[in-house]
Amino acid sequence: MDKLMLYLLILLITNSFQYTTCVVTNNPTPLDFVKTSCKTTRHPALCVNSLSNYASSIQGNDQKLAKAAIAVSLKTAKSASAYVSKLAGTSNIKPIESQALKDCVSSMTSCVASLTQSAQELGKMAQFKGQNFVWHMDNVQTWVSSALTNQYNCIGGFSDRSMNGQLKDAVNKKMGSVSDVTSNALALVNRFAVRHKEAKNKP
Repeated sequence: MDKLMLYLLILLITNSFQYTTCVVTNNPTPLDFVKTSCKTTRHPALCVNSLSNYASSIQGNDQKLAKAAIAVSLKTAKSASAYVSKLAGTSNIKPIESQALKDCVSSMTSCVASLTQSAQELGKMAQFKGQNFVWHMDNVQTWVSSALTNQYNCIGGFSDRSMNGQLKDAVNKKMGSVSDVTSNALALVNRFAVRHKEAKNKP
């Protein structure tokens, strides 16, 4: 009799655990939404890692997700801009490297301005409807794309083989990090635009 009771108790606990597991699995968390959304980006692991801290405030909202992604990109771009500005003040570099750094500083200034504009515009999207929404959404996409182009322009300025290997590698590494998060941000902005259109067209 004792063995039978023990067996029934174990069976009850096992079934309860399985039920709990099922419930957790079938109820996506805010982080699950971020992970699923990040699968549409070029760098999903980086996307999840950079946006996981925002998951609780995003709460499954595509607009908030895109805005958080741009915020990450803007923060990274500002850091990179400050970095290349500091390098541009270095005295023991070749003239060609000095010019490339100055051009990069100019590109990153434009990059930061574009991302700032896109973040501000995206924050107001809830008040826009119909074609007005489309027009403002196009602005956001254009500005993020422009920011990404400026980042590539900076990297392209160091393509000359005569440049210092360490300096080139340092800039390319820094700018590579910026372009990766900005590429992710653009993908999530585009995702927001598409999902908004799909939701609008639902019967």
